[in-house]
Amino acid sequence: MEQLALGILEKSKIKVIAEGLNGFRIELIEKIGSDDIAQLIEVSDELVKKFGESAKLTKSNITKYFNKDTIPFVARQNNKIIGYIIGVPLEYFRKEAWAHYDVNLGLQNTIYTYAFVVKGNFQKRGGYSKSLKRVYLNWVRKRNYKFITGHTELGIAKNFSSNTETVKIFPEWYNSKVSFEYYRRPIKKEK
Repeated sequence: MEQLALGILEKSKIKVIAEGLNGFRIELIEKIGSDDIAQLIEVSDELVKKFGESAKLTKSNITKYFNKDTIPFVARQNNKIIGYIIGVPLEYFRKEAWAHYDVNLGLQNTIYTYAFVVKGNFQKRGGYSKSLKRVYLNWVRKRNYKFITGHTELGIAKNFSSNTETVKIFPEWYNSKVSFEYYRRPIKKEK
């Protein structure tokens, strides 16, 4: 009954975007269902380890991240969610002070990467993270977005590409006790 009150389906409405070998696939979640909520919350525990409890998905906040305005992709291995990446058009954050540092605000050409996480035992092996990120980038490129932005710990964004620029450094980001940078990088055209 709780899910009905929140407008959550029993089963997620998904679109399979890519399938690989050994039961790996990437899906776009078009409408979140209660069947995926517990798994998504479990995956978000990886973010909690690094950024604290405010990074955790919960039953009450999950629709903030998985809704009609967001672009949430999940990676599944043998039907179990092992990671997700959530993109959001930058204009969604027009009321946030940090968004006004971006010259592209209002141009509808930028996707903000809200969250990107893969379960620990699937990180740095099997190419799961790389595949999820690649599918996400290809999807937004095909929809004519020109830039990807996001916040990451200071110094991480320089590893993304030589064209990544730091737009603004935030010495403290939502009580995380570490400095963050707001970065922007162009999305390369398909070859």
